[in-house]
Formats: sequence, C-alpha cells, structure tokens
Amino acid sequence: MIDYPRRGGPTVLRILLGAQLRRLREARGISTEEAGYEIRGSHSKISRMELGRVGFKERDVADLLTLYGVTDPEERTPLLELAREANTPGWWHRYGDVLPNWFEPYLGLEEAASLIRAYEVQFVPGLLQSEDYARSVVLLGHSDAAEEEVERRVQVRLTRQQRFTEPGAPTLWAVLDESVLRRRIGSREVMRGQIEHLIKMCELPNVTLQIVPFGAGGHTAVGGPFTILRFGEPGLSDVVFIEQLTSALYLDKPTDVDTYMRTMNNLCVTAHRPDETATFLTKVLRET
Repeated sequence: MIDYPRRGGPTVLRILLGAQLRRLREARGISTEEAGYEIRGSHSKISRMELGRVGFKERDVADLLTLYGVTDPEERTPLLELAREANTPGWWHRYGDVLPNWFEPYLGLEEAASLIRAYEVQFVPGLLQSEDYARSVVLLGHSDAAEEEVERRVQVRLTRQQRFTEPGAPTLWAVLDESVLRRRIGSREVMRGQIEHLIKMCELPNVTLQIVPFGAGGHTAVGGPFTILRFGEPGLSDVVFIEQLTSALYLDKPTDVDTYMRTMNNLCVTAHRPDETATFLTKVLRET
C-alpha cells in the first residue's frame, strides 16, 4: 500500500489509509467503540475514517497506531506520511467554486482508476467530449452563468481528459446509446465536431467505444447512465458511480457492483462490435 502511486489525490489516499487502519484494528481484536474512545471520538467516526469518508488528523492516526501496537518507526512513519498526504488537495480543489461537493470524490476515484467503463443515454461522456460540445452541455445546465464560470467548468472536463494521452493512461470502455449521437447539443457544427472527435478517440489504443443502435430494441440498462471504476490497487474495490440531478450514488457493495457489471457486459453484447464503431460514426456524420 505504501508504494501505491499517489494518483487520485486525497480521495484514494483516505480510502487506502482507512482500509489499513481497519485491518490493524481487526487484527488486534479492538472494537470501533474502543478505538473511538482512544481518539476522543465515537465508533461512527472510526467507521467513517476506515471507509475514507473523512479527513485524517495526524494526531488521531498516531494514537490509533499506538493502540493497535504499531510502535516501530519504520511502520509508523509511512502511515503518518500517508495521513498528511491524504489531506493534500487534488488538482480539482482550485475549481471548488464550480464543482458540487458530491462530485469531487468521483474526480479522485476517476484519477486513480485503471479501467473506466461508462454507459450513457443522454450526452457524450465528459471524458470523450470535444471542447465545443462540453461548452454546449455546460450551458444547458448553467444558462445564466458568467462566461468565466462556464469556461472553468469546461476546463475541468478538458483536464480530466489529459490522462488518456499520458504514460500509464487508464483504459476507457464506453457504450453509448445511438440517441446520444442523434440528439443535437449546440449547433450542427458542434455535433459534427463531436462525432469527428469520437472517431479520433477510437484510434487510441486505450479507448474502446461501442454504440447501441436503435434497432437493438430494449435492453437491461433501463435505469439510466452509470460508470464503473476499477483500480489496480488490491485495497480498492470497484465502485459504481450514478450521477443524479443534485447528488450522486457511490456503490461499492459486491452484489451491487456485480449487478451493474452484468448489465454492462450485456450492453456490450447488444451494441455494435468495437471494430464497427468508426464506420457507424462516419455514417452518422454524413447524416448530421
């Protein structure tokens, strides 16, 4: 865990540190109530810490390590260092004025993911949006926003996309309903530019794109769009992200994740094969 690449900012580091603290506590047979008492808190605070849902005070981590019998400086020092790093803001912190609190944890998880699988029925996923299309999408939800705010929201999406052309880039596997391509967002030129952008993205070795055509009829993903994040670190379980109008769901229970994974796999079978995507997009481009 200590050698884990520091991607994902505080979100992932808190999850990793919390998981390690839970393992240490359980190995000593200490209850969450006992641990909470040691740091002048409650058992619920320990639970939130172990789930990585709150920040860490270095003093609390030091007291817990002592309680758990971790006294060797060679063991304590890396964990205390991780606690400090877990409180360091991610790159998205500077966009806090335009990002809802419920979305910031997703950015940390996305940054750390090795595989991102997404299904969309309304818009092109943010990671695949052209700049002009992204601006048009932002304006749909923030028509009264000042130009500077709009541009800052667009910049967040463009910054997220930079990872896909960097060394160690994650794999993106997206499935789009055909309606995403047929629904005009912005002008005709914006839509044509977006489709051309998707064709270029299909050329990247770490990007797979499939389209579910209208002719496929109904399918199992009737609940709407979702994203599944998978991580290279064994200490992190898969997470399903479901964005709502004013909030989001983060599902990590194995039964929930398995349900969405089966749905995603079924969508991939229903959709056109990946090697047919560029041809299909070219056809849509001619008709747009």
